[in-house]
Amino acid sequence: MKDIKVLGSGCANCKTTIALIEQVAQDKGVEIKVDKVQDMQAIIGYGVMSTPGVVIDGKVVHSGGVPSRDKIQQWFA
Repeated sequence: MKDIKVLGSGCANCKTTIALIEQVAQDKGVEIKVDKVQDMQAIIGYGVMSTPGVVIDGKVVHSGGVPSRDKIQQWFA
């Protein structure tokens, strides 16, 4: 199971990012756990300055804007 954190204020881009990640994971049959992180201190602690950011298993894999479907698929390859 992949532990995924979506970092952001809860804006539309953050919600879109979560929905895309869940959809791609389901399509690929990958089991995930998604947490929303909205605390700015925690987000800055990851070194993310523009949101949404995505952290998978403790590693920042994306920040700033909604990731593409292709990019998300690569995370689960």
